[in-house]
Amino acid sequence: MNKIISWFINLCAFWIILCYVIGYFHPEVFYWFSKGKWMTYSLAFVMLCMGLSLKLSDFAELFKQPRVVVLAALSQYTVMPLSGWAIAQILGLPKELAVGLILLACCPGGTASNLIAYIGRANLSLSVVSTAVSTILGIVMTPLLTKLLAGGYVPVDVWGMLRSVVEIVLIPVTAGVLINWKFPDFVKKLGQTGPVISTIAVSMVSGAVIAPAVMLEGGREQIIAFAGKMFLAATLLHGLGFGLGFALGRIFGYDRDLCKSIACETGMQNGGLAATLAKNNFPAYMPIVGVPSIFCSIMQSAIGGVLASIWRMTTPERKEKE
Repeated sequence: MNKIISWFINLCAFWIILCYVIGYFHPEVFYWFSKGKWMTYSLAFVMLCMGLSLKLSDFAELFKQPRVVVLAALSQYTVMPLSGWAIAQILGLPKELAVGLILLACCPGGTASNLIAYIGRANLSLSVVSTAVSTILGIVMTPLLTKLLAGGYVPVDVWGMLRSVVEIVLIPVTAGVLINWKFPDFVKKLGQTGPVISTIAVSMVSGAVIAPAVMLEGGREQIIAFAGKMFLAATLLHGLGFGLGFALGRIFGYDRDLCKSIACETGMQNGGLAATLAKNNFPAYMPIVGVPSIFCSIMQSAIGGVLASIWRMTTPERKEKE
């Protein structure tokens, strides 16, 4: 049974891509999951599972080296926005797609980076802390960078973002850490339940991202029309994010697990937030301006899933607790 479970987790990238394919051809399979609070509750539950794998000592050790948290935040808000702008220029994207790509590149990773870090046995405490920091910074940085690079100001729901961080990240992770502290024997009995739930959750979310877009009138045609350039743009954007994020960690002398976390925080973006901001702030260019969010969600999940699978298979299990 343990071998079957490990096999399932290691094939994370395959399940993600499979759900995207199903979501495209049969959007009704995942459409229900995109409605209401399903995605929020599922990710919050995953964050609870992540918290169960952490100890108070993990965060204590991390706060002894705050520079790595600062580096992760700087990487998120320099590598991705500048890469998004450069790719849009080099590929000569139409203004609607260029704005959508830059907007996506300016949105912090959210819980998606935590999921990849968790499955890939990166330094999860760094990933969680960095996500909280980058999300809070995003209240200012996302509209500022979008205005600077895309030429327009994007208003952000400050309290909505803060509430999202509290609901999806801070409360569940804190609860998980406290449960692990108070009931360590119970947590040990759970085994690989957390990674299994994470794999299922990220796959379901992947299908739920594309389903609503496909079900819009003309949505499938819009996706097909820009598929070539957007797959290239998304691959370059997230490839650079993961690669340069990991490289920056190495340049500053951090160990492999910390570098993996920096790579996840840099390479993963919040496609849901980008799509929402595009809809609210660029309605005249919808649905085209929202197309980059779909392709970037696909490619970041695929690239991140592949990396997570490789990292998981090449990292001893004991490091998941470090």
